[in-house]
Amino acid sequence: MNRLLVSLLAAVDALVTVAVGVGVVLAPVTLVWVFGIGGDADWAALWPAAATIWQLGHFAPVAVALPAELVALAGLPAKGADFTVSLAPTALAVITAFSAWRSGARAARAGAWLTGVLAGTVAVAVLSTIIALTGRADVAAVDLLAAVAGPALVFAVPAVLGAIVRAWSDGDDGLVDALSERLPDDVQNAVDAGVRGVAIAVAVIVGLGAVILAVLFFIRGGEVIALTQAAQTDLVGVVVLALGSILYLPTLVLWFAGFAVGPGFAIGTGTAVSPAGTSLGVVPGIPVLGVLPDSTSPWLLLLALVVVGAGALAGAVARGSLLVGSPTDAEPLRPRLVALTVLVLGAGLVVAVLSWAAQGAIGPGRLAQVGPEPWSIALLAAVEIGVGAAVVLFSPRGEDSLDREGRHADADEADSDREPAAPAAAASRREPAGQASPDEFPTAPLD
Repeated sequence: MNRLLVSLLAAVDALVTVAVGVGVVLAPVTLVWVFGIGGDADWAALWPAAATIWQLGHFAPVAVALPAELVALAGLPAKGADFTVSLAPTALAVITAFSAWRSGARAARAGAWLTGVLAGTVAVAVLSTIIALTGRADVAAVDLLAAVAGPALVFAVPAVLGAIVRAWSDGDDGLVDALSERLPDDVQNAVDAGVRGVAIAVAVIVGLGAVILAVLFFIRGGEVIALTQAAQTDLVGVVVLALGSILYLPTLVLWFAGFAVGPGFAIGTGTAVSPAGTSLGVVPGIPVLGVLPDSTSPWLLLLALVVVGAGALAGAVARGSLLVGSPTDAEPLRPRLVALTVLVLGAGLVVAVLSWAAQGAIGPGRLAQVGPEPWSIALLAAVEIGVGAAVVLFSPRGEDSLDREGRHADADEADSDREPAAPAAAASRREPAGQASPDEFPTAPLD
């Protein structure tokens, strides 16, 4: 396909992606302005509010400076008037990343993935610049560089990954093919197997976090309702809280994924929520935080075994992808080592990125540290996944043992068949040389 056409299509993808993300925020904010504030609403602040939320959802920190009147009315300390909010509502980033992945894959299928990714990223950067310049707010300010770089990176990284995966699978007559041609076939297969393992392991960890969160919602739903009632909000306020909780739902899932891995997460400096123990202190009165457990049991440390099991499952899938030819053929060591390396490093890197996306600040003071610690989560996840995958990748295959037993049985049968023939052979060797055996001539009958 023509590169210009690919660029135009990628730019359209970027435009649709940004429009959908902004619309997801702008629609409920408009309803709040209409039904919540009514005739006293400052309509000039509607667009800056929506733009700021969208930028925060793409990891652009928001510097909040509360007016002195509001600080005095709320009874807040003077040092709490200025703070930074950087904990992102990651549902907005998920929308952008998913669309970017598909855009990159389409560009690779068209044969010009690099052109498509660059065009889409530039389009997102241009649109983000327009949003940042037109959506400035005095109370909540976003740095222009972060407001542009955040959405552009959230689009560019998944687009590149989607394009490379597609080009590696289908070929691109370019950079990816040049790289793959330099690798032996067994290494290429091992890389493919390792990447499949990474996807499976990360999916299981994130799914485990979602299951834990769902169970806590079921167990501690009363606390969530009580905090909502304590906020004394009207119907519009309840809707706003619910929508905010939905936008932060992927963030909470990633928190409890870190909980399953082991280190857990923090709700403020000096706090911890982990299977080994929970120390919360004063928790902000946000209704969705009512799911946080007051205490934990050491038995929950067994959740790490599920992560090890995820590594074993990923290793099984990777090993199955490596098996070619007859199941009785010997397995070479190098592909399994390569697959394990790709699986461990890839899973650790992905978990680190996801953990980073789920941490940040939600207020002044101790609330400047909320969420998981990325590198500790990534390191422990890589170890647990690596242990499970290594056990499966390097354990003896069932077919090998059965085949060895079958060969031993065949050898025994062959030996037993040869044993009766040994005396006859010895007798034949004892015949005098040059004399015929009596069996070679018929015996004449006696008269």
